[in-house]
Amino acid sequence: MQTVELLCDPPLDRAVRAVWRQLADGGVDSLAHNPHPGHRPHLTLAACARMPDGAGERLDGLLAGALPLTVRLTGLLSFSARSRRRVLSWSVVPTVALMRLHERVWEVLEHAEEPDPHYVPGRWSPHLGLTRRLSPEDVTLAHALLGRHPDLTGAFDAARSFDSETQRTRPLGSPRGAA
Repeated sequence: MQTVELLCDPPLDRAVRAVWRQLADGGVDSLAHNPHPGHRPHLTLAACARMPDGAGERLDGLLAGALPLTVRLTGLLSFSARSRRRVLSWSVVPTVALMRLHERVWEVLEHAEEPDPHYVPGRWSPHLGLTRRLSPEDVTLAHALLGRHPDLTGAFDAARSFDSETQRTRPLGSPRGAA
């Protein structure tokens, strides 16, 4: 699977990591436990089995002109995972600028192999992940730990692609891919 992801600026990154840590310290399996060295808070715009030839270069140009992008996080979302398991996320307000960028990314990926239907325009719910797959009881615990989850404003200031086969990331957003 290959992705297109927006990355949080340093203050937003710290804020999301603080929530991961708050959950972990309270006994919830949060993304603070992800062992991948490149793991960091991000918003996934697209996922597919393979991007079309030349997509990386076109995404570089598109994202270089779109970032930084102001974002507001608001409220918690819960998505089904496997069986009764759920994933808890922080909702990203779908601004006109964000939704237009999402559409333009998918225009570049129009001929991508096996696009993930959860990320295509019209089906995508923008969010930043907070937990791994949780039992219903752990979702309840997470809500108790976080209380009324505050809104937060920040920015996405960089982008990358992650390839799950090679476990490598590629910066996106500059003419030579050096974000």
